[in-house]
Amino acid sequence: MDVKRTINALKDVNIAKTFKTLARLLYFRATWTRRDLDYLPPGPGRKFISARQAATLIPDGATLTIGGFAATARASIFYWALRDAFKRTGHPRNLTVIGACPQGGRGKTPGMIEELDAPGIITRYIVGHGETAKALLQLADDGHLELHTMSQGTLALLIEAQAKGLQSIETHIGLGTFLDPAVGGGSAVSPGAKDQFINAKDGKLKYHIPLIDRAMFLAPYADREGNIYFKDAALILDYKDAAAAARQNGGKVIVAVSGIIPKDSSQITLPANQVDAIVVNPRNEQVGGIFQKDFMPYFTAGAAEVDHEAVSLMRLINTFLEITPYRGKIVDIIARLCADTFVKTTRPGAIVNIGIGIGEEVARMLYEFGLYKDITFTSEGGAYGGLPASGVYFGAAISPQRILSTAEIFHVYEKRLDTCVLGFLQVDSTGNVNVSHRGSKIINFVGPGGFTDIVEYAKTIIFVGNWMDGARYGFKNGQVSVKQPGTPKFVDKVDKITFNAREALKAGKLVLYVTTVGIFKLTEAGLELVRIMPGIDIEKDILQTSSARLVIPEKSIPEVAPEIVSGKGFELKFK
Repeated sequence: MDVKRTINALKDVNIAKTFKTLARLLYFRATWTRRDLDYLPPGPGRKFISARQAATLIPDGATLTIGGFAATARASIFYWALRDAFKRTGHPRNLTVIGACPQGGRGKTPGMIEELDAPGIITRYIVGHGETAKALLQLADDGHLELHTMSQGTLALLIEAQAKGLQSIETHIGLGTFLDPAVGGGSAVSPGAKDQFINAKDGKLKYHIPLIDRAMFLAPYADREGNIYFKDAALILDYKDAAAAARQNGGKVIVAVSGIIPKDSSQITLPANQVDAIVVNPRNEQVGGIFQKDFMPYFTAGAAEVDHEAVSLMRLINTFLEITPYRGKIVDIIARLCADTFVKTTRPGAIVNIGIGIGEEVARMLYEFGLYKDITFTSEGGAYGGLPASGVYFGAAISPQRILSTAEIFHVYEKRLDTCVLGFLQVDSTGNVNVSHRGSKIINFVGPGGFTDIVEYAKTIIFVGNWMDGARYGFKNGQVSVKQPGTPKFVDKVDKITFNAREALKAGKLVLYVTTVGIFKLTEAGLELVRIMPGIDIEKDILQTSSARLVIPEKSIPEVAPEIVSGKGFELKFK
């Protein structure tokens, strides 16, 4: 734990509330493997069953969705029950699991989808973001699992389509990227995969997925009749659509709730006749480490103003957990430069998506300067309005106005997304970006997540990241110097194309790349340096540390403002 930063973070919070929250987190951490697969409260009807009984409702060869977005509403009780059933009986097996959102814990957190890493349980995994499910990626590398991918938004729209009885969708999303069979492997990540879920058709891509016959997810509450309630939830993701798809396909809907509440017809989300089985698990979480029964109200919908105390508390929790450690002075500079770029290219009233990583720091600055009031933050998890939550709570939001389904938020993006701020792993000479692959092995697979949909819909795209990985920098008299070069991130050709620059230019998008050495703009001629960090030498620090072909204007290139470098006198306001 970073003691100094934790103490500093304590200055902005209510001490009593803070210690109560931290005590709950510590209790959760000390008991996070605890579960009761046979728990069944007395009184409710036959629809209520134990987690162990729920596992018997999953037949061999089933295609199922299991809800959750990272640590938010993770379906631990179902993962443990399925693993237990397989260990005892060898069933269910040969499952196809569809997961649009990140569901793993990188092998460090129990109760994630990696509980299903025994060879034979899952034999086909269709995922939007797979990086965190390391154990399943290893299964795919070892040939025990066939891995497929497509973007989070497309997966959500396919689930929505199945709920309406449709089998496929056709879209421009993914054209010219690794998802396009003409460019990359289509849906297949595993070599020699026997299935292909993406095909070219009439200048578009046609997507489909297997028919969903089991939907498993968490909801906050049920009543004794079996009606399901999503009030007090932090996210609702694709749950309603997945339930409707499973029913449409003749399958079953299985929901785990934290408790039973009195019936309230005005609050019912899923009526009892649309639910086949309900598991009561008092240890269900609203968000990571916070039980639903102790839910945090500032993650729920309906706020008119961002809860400033909650923002400070979330920052403290992430500092305490070391989920978002301090990234260093150079990242402070990049974040200020990116925030400055944002306000110069985005108008008040904009719908905005800001990604994880340095983007979280940009969102923080927009909040601290009060500009969050003039824009609408969103997350691909479905949070609309408020302030995007960071670190362990990424995907949710603090004080959201509304919480939409995953499909609904991507429909909003299709019609109204103005600006996105996203990271990158690699950028190449033509401006293509790779965020989906860290290396050739499947264990290094990341996945497109919502990235491919977001860059398709946004009018202005701001990529932000370090010029090199692992470089060391110096700072003196308002100048930035490269003390030790690192691994180039700007290369001649990216390993995989997750963003196709030519398609973006054809669509008339403004695309900028904010980096440690300055800002580049996507042009017909390539990546043009339009602002340079003071102290950076173009030949030594840019051209010699990159294999990318760059456009360097002959005229003088404007320097980044000194207040952005130093932070002294730095202000943000819309132009």
